[in-house]
Amino acid sequence: MASPTLTPASTVSVSKLPPTGSGGDVTGSLAYGVYLTDNFINGAVDQVAYTYQKLGGDILDLELKAEQVYNAYEEAVLEYSYLLNIHQAKNVMSNVLGGTTGSFDQDGQLKEGSATYDKLKDKNISLRYLRFDFSYARRIAEGVSEEVGMGGTQPVYSASFSVTQGKQDYDLQLILSGASHTNSDNGNSDPVPFAGLVQGQRVLVQRVYYKTPEASWRFYGYYGGINTVGDLSSYGQYSDDSTFELVPAWQNKSQAMAYENAIYTRNSHYSYELKGGKLRIFPRPSKAGKMWVDFSIPTDTWVEHSTGSMVGVEGINNMNTLPFENIPYQNINSIGKHWIRRFALALSKEMLGMTRSKFGSIPIPNADVTLNGDALISAGKEEQQALRDELKETLDELTYGKLIEGDAAVIEQGKAVFEKVPSLIYSG
Repeated sequence: MASPTLTPASTVSVSKLPPTGSGGDVTGSLAYGVYLTDNFINGAVDQVAYTYQKLGGDILDLELKAEQVYNAYEEAVLEYSYLLNIHQAKNVMSNVLGGTTGSFDQDGQLKEGSATYDKLKDKNISLRYLRFDFSYARRIAEGVSEEVGMGGTQPVYSASFSVTQGKQDYDLQLILSGASHTNSDNGNSDPVPFAGLVQGQRVLVQRVYYKTPEASWRFYGYYGGINTVGDLSSYGQYSDDSTFELVPAWQNKSQAMAYENAIYTRNSHYSYELKGGKLRIFPRPSKAGKMWVDFSIPTDTWVEHSTGSMVGVEGINNMNTLPFENIPYQNINSIGKHWIRRFALALSKEMLGMTRSKFGSIPIPNADVTLNGDALISAGKEEQQALRDELKETLDELTYGKLIEGDAAVIEQGKAVFEKVPSLIYSG
């Protein structure tokens, strides 16, 4: 029996893909309606003709509607925007953590009335280049510097307390809570900067110390050397044979830092033990006096510092709160549009396969026509994944870190070339 002759006129389905689309039908056919510009509509119309030709619509009927191709094209643009935004999120996340964010609707568009609407509404966030500023690293450094007492944004307070002769144990937590409640320093009744801040909260004691007399002699000279100090409990004076040597400023600074450390570690008469908020002084004080304590008030990590110097508790905390819109279609270049056309074709192929897979074969006079639904579904899904992988691999090579590595490699190769270029010889 001869094979049947099939032409587009032998309609398999009531609905079949036309050779071209219609611009007037695009807007009303889209499931999401994210892209409604003329440029997008023209692209969706062209995609119908592209799909018709690529799937053999001039030979066999394609059980697809133009509306399905329009939606496939929109889905492809959204997928492209998604992958590019994921890529950019990897690039900028460390720079924007804690920064301001906005609110977006289900289509990824900035909502009017959101917190940052006025700042971002006319800025086209998807096309902005974010300034590189090490903000995440800076926040890590702030936390470390606060812990070691070398800066940071968390305030460090100082308060004095009275030392009683023979008394070895002191409740610093009670002392500081009382000073915070009364707004009065325990030692001199002056107002305290931490008034109302220590309300049953544990404080973090950083240093306990006492002060030397208002005047004491210190010098760094030939005879005295470094870490020399006069009497810690009385006034001193320069000796007749004191020698002063001129030294660079950096040396003076280095000596001063070493000297200050020695005052509290080597020259101090006292040491202390701190357990919780309980302070024990060694040895027992032989007379009454005053000591000072430097401390900070640990805050809830979810709460802003009282100074307001740390920004970001209510800012960007993960990829979901990045102020990224869908990439405007008119700003997608030829590279992106070619990827979109291929991805939309793969989606259309999968949809055609889903339609044909409902029936394994279609009867015709004296024979059956076997449909390729399963093959189309498999091919469509594989092509989609291949396109995703292709785009991801390309974007991974274009991360800011990779670009820096590439620039560094170019510089090194340039240096290697110049090293082999003979230098000119000048005479005279």
